Parts: sequence; structure tokens; C-alpha cells
Amino acid sequence: MVTRDGTAETVALSRDFLIQQARDRANLDDLGDTWFFEPMDRFLQALNAEGKLTDAGRAATAEVVVKGLTSRLRMVEDIRLHPEILDEKVDVAGIILGLPRTGSTIFQRLLASAPGMTAMRWYELQNFAPLPGEVCGVPDERRAYAQSMIEGWLELAPELASIHPLDPDAPDEEILVLGQMFVSTMVEGMNFVPSFAKWLNSYDQAKGHEDLRTILKYLQWQDPSRRSSKWILKSPSNLPYAEVAARAFPEALLIMTHRDPVETVPSYVSMQAALYKLTSSVTDEEVGRFWFSRLVEWMRMFEEARTRIGEDRFIDIDYREVGRDPMYQGRRVLERIGIPVDDRLDAALTEFLAGNKREQRPLHEYSLERFGLSETAIKREFAAYRQRFIL
Repeated sequence: MVTRDGTAETVALSRDFLIQQARDRANLDDLGDTWFFEPMDRFLQALNAEGKLTDAGRAATAEVVVKGLTSRLRMVEDIRLHPEILDEKVDVAGIILGLPRTGSTIFQRLLASAPGMTAMRWYELQNFAPLPGEVCGVPDERRAYAQSMIEGWLELAPELASIHPLDPDAPDEEILVLGQMFVSTMVEGMNFVPSFAKWLNSYDQAKGHEDLRTILKYLQWQDPSRRSSKWILKSPSNLPYAEVAARAFPEALLIMTHRDPVETVPSYVSMQAALYKLTSSVTDEEVGRFWFSRLVEWMRMFEEARTRIGEDRFIDIDYREVGRDPMYQGRRVLERIGIPVDDRLDAALTEFLAGNKREQRPLHEYSLERFGLSETAIKREFAAYRQRFIL
């Protein structure tokens, strides 16, 4: 959405315009089941009313939407041509959830490095359908697209390098594809849309997870070596909507990562400020006010859901214990989901840990004061959680 002289053009953030852009790009028409029109319309309404988008942010947001719709068009066409895609059997063995900034990213990548495990890679999350002309098993163009995105992000918000390790080939969060269907916290994580976040709480997101399972089948079909592997998913979005994920993948172990909210809340608010910088002109105080109340709401929703789901579905992982002995914590989970704990596993985990030390990335600096937060308020609002899992 950029003119030939390099300047951003005004982009119409309407459903009809964005869908037509995707259809033109893919040269295809069939979007399959259009259940997602309702959350799409709600999102665009909120975005246009309260998103505070910059010109560049408007174009970038349009590209995210068009890219997701284009992948959907291509997948629907591939399934038409290759109906055997839907016969793929995917084994989602584990779903990591927890408050953001609890070490879930590195823990997912540790588990995914084990023999017999797999996960959605960042470049696949950006374009889950092969690009035109892509040779089967050689997704170089998708990797290049993802790398270009990362470079653009870091140019606009260099602090992201210290907050979240960005790597085209690394496992990452399925909310990136759920967000392309407008049913995940990725939507509110990349755009300032408080009214949409409130609406999403009462929306039945089951259709999004049905499509997520189809996308996993599609990725497995693209790479048949995954057929004997177990999938590990991960997203903080699973915290407020834990029951949706638990119902969608009833075979999955729910892996909850824990860290003191006194540390995680300001860390995550800082991350959100960096992400919003990519698209909008939201102030630090607005980011702090919205996300503090939102994280409190997430935890309240989860605490009620965990009781209904049942303790037998969960395993709890303490951030501090992962720091002290990541091998042991990784083995705990992998053994429970049926991965043999042997020398081959230990070698794979050791190799991963050697190449993924926290000190290999810049230090993430943040403060409560910058976002109008207070330690007293965090301790008060998360008192029950801290008493059970932290103190």
C-alpha cells in the first residue's frame, strides 16, 4: 500500500476493499466459510474509531489483513485441488499459556527442539500458504518476506530486539494466524482497539480454532516430515480464552508458565508500547492504563476457566525453575506428553540451550513509572495468583 515514489497512500480500511485487494493479489475468489466477517467488521469499526493510526500504520495494518486473506484464498484453493489435506492427522500434544513475559517463548522453542516435536514457524505464521512459484519444501520467498518484516519492525522499534527474539525459522505464537481471522489477542496486541477487546470476550471463537486445526493439517501436508511429530502451540492469548483452546484440542496438555506479575506486567506493557509504535500514536499512559486492566481481566477469566477445565489437564512451570534447570523442566513436560526421555533428547535440548542464552540478546529495560503503573496496585490485583503460584 505504498506509491511508486515511496510515500504511503491513504488506505481504505473497509471489508470490501481489503477482500478485493486479497482476491486481486491471489487471483482467486473463494474464501471458504466466511464466518470471520463478523469479527472482521467489529475490528475494522473499532480500528477506524479509536486506533489512532499513523499513515504508515494504516498501510501496514492493511497489509497484515490482506496477507492473511490471501493465505486463506490460497489454502482454500489448495484444498480444492488436494482434498487429502483434510485427511492429515495432527497431534497437538501441548499448549503453553500463562501471562505474557513468563518465559513461554523460550520454553516453547526448547520443547519444539526435541526429537519428535514440531511447531508453527514465524515465517509460516506470516504466510501459511506457499507463495506463487514456491518449490515444495523450499519456502525461501516466505522466509525472505518474514526477514524483511523483522528488519522493518526493528528499524521502527529497535527495542523489540531485547523484548522478543525474532527469527523467521523459530517457533512462535499461533495467535498470528488466529489474528488473521480476527479472533485472537494479536489483534489488540498490534492495534489499539479497546472496544474490540471488550467485544471479543463474549464472542464464540470456536470457528477460529477449527480453522487453526485445518491450517496445521495444511502445514503438515506441505512438510510430510512432520507427520510423525507432536505439535506444541503457545500463546498468552490462551490465558483468557483457555476453554476455547482446551475444547479445540482435547488431547493437549495445558502448560502454564508462571512469573511474578510485578515483573511481567511492566515488561509486557513495554512490549505493547513498542508494538503500537509500529502503527499508531498511542501514549505510554494510554498503553499502561489499557493493558494493566486487560491483564487483570485475563487472569480473572482464566482463574474461573481453570476450575471448569480441571486440574488434570495442567502442568505448572515456574520461570525461576526454568532459569535454574531448563533441562529438567523440559523433560518434565516432554515425558508427560509421550516423548522418550533419553540421551538423544538430552543432546537436542543441550544443543538448543547452548545457542539460545538470554545474554545473547540486548537487555530489556522498562519501568513502572513510565506507564503510570505501581507495584502496590499490581500486588493487590494479582494477590490470589501470586499467593498460589509465586509466593
